[in-house]
Amino acid sequence: MSHASSPNPSSPIDPELDPTATWPEYCETTAVGQWLPDILGTGFSYTSLPLGSDEEGELTATLIRYRESGTSNVPVSTNALSAWPRWIGQLAQKNKLLGRMLGVSAHDAPATRSHPQGFVLAIHGWSDYFYNAELATYWTSRGYAFYALDLRRYGRSLRAHHQDPGFTTDLNEYDEDISAALERIRELEGNDLPGVCVAHSTGGLIASLWVNRNPKAFSALILNSPWLEMQGSYLVRYATQGLLEPIAKRRPRASLHLPEFDNYWRSLSRLGRGSWDLHPRWRPPVSFPPTAGWMTAILAGHRLVAKGLDIKIPILVLTSRTTHLGTSFDESMLHNDTVIEVQVVRERSLGLGREVTNVIIEGSMHDVFTSLPKPRSIAYAGLDHWAAGYLPSE
Repeated sequence: MSHASSPNPSSPIDPELDPTATWPEYCETTAVGQWLPDILGTGFSYTSLPLGSDEEGELTATLIRYRESGTSNVPVSTNALSAWPRWIGQLAQKNKLLGRMLGVSAHDAPATRSHPQGFVLAIHGWSDYFYNAELATYWTSRGYAFYALDLRRYGRSLRAHHQDPGFTTDLNEYDEDISAALERIRELEGNDLPGVCVAHSTGGLIASLWVNRNPKAFSALILNSPWLEMQGSYLVRYATQGLLEPIAKRRPRASLHLPEFDNYWRSLSRLGRGSWDLHPRWRPPVSFPPTAGWMTAILAGHRLVAKGLDIKIPILVLTSRTTHLGTSFDESMLHNDTVIEVQVVRERSLGLGREVTNVIIEGSMHDVFTSLPKPRSIAYAGLDHWAAGYLPSE
């Protein structure tokens, strides 16, 4: 399992006991519709979402799903059953006469699991991938079908021919990834199931912009420490943008020689001071080298957020109470956000849409759902409280 709580996070595990040593460097590309066992273990599987190719070669996104033991992976039919409300379909399966009238038969729906009340699609951040098995079990225990997306050139979608992991020059490029994931989920879960998008950090920026352009795709948006503005303020963004745009136009893949720190990785990894097993290539100690093209894409996204979005669905924003930025690791990095300036992000979040709720998590890290046990439990409790008012329940 990706999540393995260390009894004492201050005591790193022996590298020889590191389970990630047996994980494949790259994932196998599946056939269309094929699901293969995932590195996260029992209940997890993945399928490739083909996205064509670019100058480097094959491009794919990867959809990960979690199914509790004993549940079915049979997809919901998109023929006769999906054309009717779910309760009619269920009644038709029990009543043969009604079933014949509607053209519905027992094979049109899963036989061994009841329909979920909704689905979740989780989107990761920069230099990251989906590894939080605990987040998957949280949502499934509450009656949701859980899916996660590894975007192109990240995680399970990363390939040996990708020279610049995470590279893009336009955040709109990920429209294809998200749309392909939703199409596959709808094939499996039906067209009428409400969806919740859960997105972290850079994924929170990508998801916010996408939901703003696609207002009917989800019923709610949950942002886990979204990267909505540069560290410092918009003045830093203006200055950086002016310097980078000429370079990005000529050499979008030019590497930005920025200081490299492994502080955040050390707060996450069980090989450091954290509680998580992290893939050494998909979530390396030092983040992927940023490029001029990628950074200008991020800055363009920040500029749109600063102008204000008009997201019409409810939004939950979870952040740590405080930020601690430093050049070397210290104990306080286990209790603060070490990546974004949380106060600046909270201010920006108020311009995302019509109904925005901010929840501040005392002592959490950048990813509130990977924090130490106490702040992590507070984060889930905050999510529970918000969900009780905004998400459907059985």
